[in-house]
Amino acid sequence: MMNRVRPTKAGLRAVLSRAGLLGTAAALVLLTGCGSADLTPIPDDMPPPAGAPLPAIDLDAPGRTALQLSAWAQQQGSLGIPQVSLQAYGYAAAVMARSRPECGIGWTTVAGIASVESKHGTHRGADVADDGKVSPGIRGAALDGSPGVMLIKDSDGGKLDGDTVYDRAVGPLQFIPETWTRWGVDANGDGIADPDNIDDAALTAARYLCAMGGDLTAAPGWQKALLTYNQSTAYMNKVRDRAAAYSVGRKA
Repeated sequence: MMNRVRPTKAGLRAVLSRAGLLGTAAALVLLTGCGSADLTPIPDDMPPPAGAPLPAIDLDAPGRTALQLSAWAQQQGSLGIPQVSLQAYGYAAAVMARSRPECGIGWTTVAGIASVESKHGTHRGADVADDGKVSPGIRGAALDGSPGVMLIKDSDGGKLDGDTVYDRAVGPLQFIPETWTRWGVDANGDGIADPDNIDDAALTAARYLCAMGGDLTAAPGWQKALLTYNQSTAYMNKVRDRAAAYSVGRKA
């Protein structure tokens, strides 16, 4: 929330060293789920790699410009990310590459955050429509100051989060209302900055991260951006792991 088992290499070597040639094959089948899983090593870089390059698109085209990335998103089908959501992440990275080239944010970072925050807009059975709208709207717990929870009293009269007592994080990227009011942007061309729209939320997250971290191609800036988004090292590492998996074409 905004401001809120794979086998080890050693284990794999141990299994293989105890097995003969026939046993090795059997062990690999066991460890990879009938031999079908991708064992491409996941990078441990910080920041995570940028992932599959984006094709050139017309960022100024009318309507939902992210739709131009449909073929690219289909090619990344092994990631298990909803196509519309993946288009949104790619579009956000493309926009920032033009408006803030010094930031260098990769679509994988936005995808990693969205995976942790809302399963790419599918948390608790929510669905991502073709226009990017996520429904039913995803709402976080009341920020009421209970153990482990920040205290943030209502800042928007319940307009965004439906709570007139406390604020709640909203949408697939889980923005608190105050942050959305300041940073929210329309990314799908409908004239509305909607935190429940994956296009709007993804581009807003990318803008916020670039503003908070500066150069996200180096570890200090990336870490600063993620820790501003959520003040938790465990959260930052989880995002890094998922983004790194996406960067090599693996599910996270």
